[in-house]
Amino acid sequence: MKILVINAGSSSIKYQLIDMETEAVLAKGQADRIGIEGGNFKQKVEGRPDYKIDIQMANHAEAVKLVLDTLTSKENGVIQSLSEISAVGHRVLHGGEKFSGSVIIDQKVIEAIEECCELGPLHNPHNLTGIRACEKMMPGVPQVAVFDTGFHQTMPDYAYLYALPYEYYEKYHIRRYGFHGTSHRYVSMRAAAMLGKDPAKGLKIVTCHLGNGSSIAAVKDGKCYDTTMGLTPLEGIIMGTRCGSIDPAIIPLLMKKENMTPDEVDYMMNKKSGILGVSQVTSDNRDIEEGAKAGNKRYQLVESMLVHQLTKYIGGYAAAMGGVDAIVFAGGIGENNPQYRTRVAKNLAFLGVKIDEELNQKAKRTSVEYDISAPDAKVKMLVIPTNEELMIAKDTMELVGNK
Repeated sequence: MKILVINAGSSSIKYQLIDMETEAVLAKGQADRIGIEGGNFKQKVEGRPDYKIDIQMANHAEAVKLVLDTLTSKENGVIQSLSEISAVGHRVLHGGEKFSGSVIIDQKVIEAIEECCELGPLHNPHNLTGIRACEKMMPGVPQVAVFDTGFHQTMPDYAYLYALPYEYYEKYHIRRYGFHGTSHRYVSMRAAAMLGKDPAKGLKIVTCHLGNGSSIAAVKDGKCYDTTMGLTPLEGIIMGTRCGSIDPAIIPLLMKKENMTPDEVDYMMNKKSGILGVSQVTSDNRDIEEGAKAGNKRYQLVESMLVHQLTKYIGGYAAAMGGVDAIVFAGGIGENNPQYRTRVAKNLAFLGVKIDEELNQKAKRTSVEYDISAPDAKVKMLVIPTNEELMIAKDTMELVGNK
C-alpha cells in the first residue's frame, strides 16, 4: 500500500509518498509560494538528483496537480499511475474537542474542521484547501485527517482548563489543546520500544519537540497527561518567533503604551518574539549556537533562557507524574544541539539524569535513535528523530484498511 501524506500551509504544500510495506519514502517534496510571485517546486528521490523548477501556482489545486503529475511523470516519477496511491493522509492542525484520534474524511468531518477554523485560523483553512484539492484531483481515493491536537485529548480537566470564568469554556471552548501531537505520540512510542517496556504499564516519559515551534509533553501510561502549548501554539517555551508563556497583563499594557490593536499584538507575539525578539537578529537556533560560541552575550542569553525553561517544565512534569523514566529530545533543535542536552542533564542530575557525553556528541545530525544515558543513570535521556509523516501514513493505512 502506498500512502500520500500532505501537509498544506498557507502558501505551501509539503508531501511524502510512502510505501507502507517497507515504510520507505519513495519521494518527498514541497510546492512553495502558492498564489505568490516566485513560485517554486522541488522533489527528492533517494539515489537521484533533486528535481527543482520555478513555476507559478495560482492555488492549492494547481499545486496538488503538480505534485501528482511529478509523481507519475516518466522523467521524475516514482509510480506508473495514480491508481497506485491507496489513500491520502492529511495533517490537520486543530480538531478541538471533536476528535481524539485520526478519522476518515467525509462531509461531516470537513464541517467539523471548518468549525475549528476559529481556534486554528492560521492553519485549518489551508488544511481544508489541501483536502479539497485532493478530492478534486483524486476523486474516490480515501482521505484521512490526522490532528495535531488529537493525542492531547487525554489530558485531565485539571490540566487543560484555564482559571477563567467557566462560562468561557462552555461558550467558546477556551482551554488547553496542545499541538505537535503526532510527533509526541511517535517519539513516546519509540521511547517505550527502546526501553523495552509497555507504555500502558506505568511508563512516565517527558517528550521535548524542539524546533522553530517547540512544545513539551508529559506522557503517562502511553497517554498525554499535560503539554506546554495551549489554546493556540503560542503558549509554552520560547520558540523561533513566538514568545511562549508570558504574564497576560503585558498585552493590555503594550496596547496602551504602543497604541497597538489586538491583531498587532497577536502578530508581535507570534512573528516578532521568541528567539528573534530577544536576539533582535535571527530566529534560527543554528545562528544562535554559532554566535553564542563566539561570545555574543545576547545569543548566550537566548540559550540560557531555553535551558532554564526546559529544566523547569521537565522537572515540573516529573513532579506532576510522580516520577519520570525517560526524557526524549526530538525536532531540529532537540536532535541536533547536544549542548542543550548537556546543560539540561546537569540541571536535572538530582532526578537521576546522567548522560554519556561521547554518545551525546555522536547523536547529532544523524537521523538515528540514540540512548545517550550513562550506564548508572536512573532516568534515561533519549534522542529520537521524529517522523510525523510516517505516523500519519500509519494512521491512514490502519483506518483505510479497516474501512
